[in-house]
Amino acid sequence: MNTNENRQSGIHQAVIGRWIPAALLGIGMLLLGLCIQNGFRSMADNSRVITVRGLCDSTVMADKVTWPIVSKEVGNDLATIYANIQRTNNAITDFLKRNGVRQEEIAVNAPAVIDMQADRFNSQPAPFRYNVTTVVVVTSDRVKEINALISRQSELLKEGIAIVAGDYQYQTSYEFTGLNTIKPGMIAEATRNARAAARKFADDSDSRLGKIKTAQQGQFSIEDRDQYTPYMKNIRVVTTVEYYLKN
Repeated sequence: MNTNENRQSGIHQAVIGRWIPAALLGIGMLLLGLCIQNGFRSMADNSRVITVRGLCDSTVMADKVTWPIVSKEVGNDLATIYANIQRTNNAITDFLKRNGVRQEEIAVNAPAVIDMQADRFNSQPAPFRYNVTTVVVVTSDRVKEINALISRQSELLKEGIAIVAGDYQYQTSYEFTGLNTIKPGMIAEATRNARAAARKFADDSDSRLGKIKTAQQGQFSIEDRDQYTPYMKNIRVVTTVEYYLKN
């Protein structure tokens, strides 16, 4: 009896000894198959991408103005010309200060002298030898106040001050210097717009929008809104974002 029991026990142990490795091998093969399947699925998902662009536009007012006030004197005697220039510059400076422009916002440039007789390209004799240009420059962050004063510069004519207008070298310019302040918000909005476009594409293609693969911030551009209001600036940024698509 003991011999038979020992024989049967040995047979069971042998069967179990063969079954366990086979079972472990089967489980390992199953797990390997699942890993391979998931790997192929992941590779397939990673190969499906969409590239979209997000735009953000903003209109802001310039926060810096540079206003050159140009006058000219002509004559044959430099001493007399410089005396007239000094009176003109003083009159312009007084006008500016009376109307709220601060001393630190005013700069008087050195006169630029052209000797008409020394100009070898001038075949016609000039009625005056010297042509002298002087520029008083206002630089300020108070754009609205300076704009209001620019529209009143003709009042200088009443004081006998002739202002030269239309010279392309001396145009009033406006700048926006606060880009770093609004940049984060604009980038965030452009990215949201890009994601909305990508989500719409994914919905239309019966897909699900995945994570970002790559993202690129475009250049910021600052331009005049139009030729009539150069103190209003259009700011634009475009971001390019690449998303994964999933089934």
